[in-house]
Amino acid sequence: MEFSFDEKDFVSCCGSTKFAKDMVLASPFSSLQHAVSVARDVWFNNVDVNGWLQAFSAHPQIGNTHAPSVASEASAHWSKGEQSTALSTATGSSLQELSQWNARYREKFGFVFLICASGRTTDEILAELKRRYTNRPIVEFEIAAQEQMKITELRLAKLFSSTEDISSKIGNYSTAKKAEEDRISIISSHVTAASESSSGKPIHHPARTRPPITTHVLDVSRGSPAAGIEVLLELWRGVQPRPTFGATDGGSWVFQGSSTTDQDGRSGQLLSIVEDVSPGIYRISFNTGKYIPNGFFPYVSIVFEIKDSQKREHFHVPLLLAPFSFSTYRGS
Repeated sequence: MEFSFDEKDFVSCCGSTKFAKDMVLASPFSSLQHAVSVARDVWFNNVDVNGWLQAFSAHPQIGNTHAPSVASEASAHWSKGEQSTALSTATGSSLQELSQWNARYREKFGFVFLICASGRTTDEILAELKRRYTNRPIVEFEIAAQEQMKITELRLAKLFSSTEDISSKIGNYSTAKKAEEDRISIISSHVTAASESSSGKPIHHPARTRPPITTHVLDVSRGSPAAGIEVLLELWRGVQPRPTFGATDGGSWVFQGSSTTDQDGRSGQLLSIVEDVSPGIYRISFNTGKYIPNGFFPYVSIVFEIKDSQKREHFHVPLLLAPFSFSTYRGS
């Protein structure tokens, strides 16, 4: 059985209309896992900054069950359920403190504090809010997008679960059972991935829908994506297994691919879409001097390692750029 949903269903999962339209175009889906894989690709590679902000705006403030007017009925209903643990563990004073910190957060970052609240107590959420409040805006923006994706995955599971109920009523037990297995897998993935990795159990990775290494550049000084930056990806090869700090011999960097960031600040295809990426030390470089002629950095290079156990993972290496500073981290 294949699964198809309307645009309004996907808007309830994620408030971005771009996300919803792209999910409809990608339909039908063979399973929940298939839909989640496509959703991740759409959210991180197709939806732009405005789409992220639109999705954020569909969420109520944590501690407040009154959904924004732009939120759908299903979205509002799901928000109440997702905050049920927080509300059941709240006191008058903790709700007041949460409200005050929510206001401070919105004033600093310009959007609602977003967190996958399912199963979290008020104290846990408040502690996380205070910790993230210290982030720089561009860093916090990316974190919020990651949290939105977690929420979207849980809501897709609920959407498929409703279809499962209909399927079971018409006697399609095997399809319903498969949907239930997928639903449990998605909901538990956020809490079991780390323990599975440490215990040596194999982790299932869905088929790739994008290159294993991607990047995008955000211009912190302008608060917008950085378009037109040349990007170069290289892999270390030589008698030394890895480059050594300060050494000038022992190997060299081998070209893997190049591209230029688009209007959303995202690079084109730096590598082919392969199931297993070659383990090794990679260097991704950005021609920042051409983008900011009077800036401090003529170019920026980021060196990172992909281990053999990680060859089926996705590596997103964003660059947060300003004329006299830059930062990065591993996204997903």
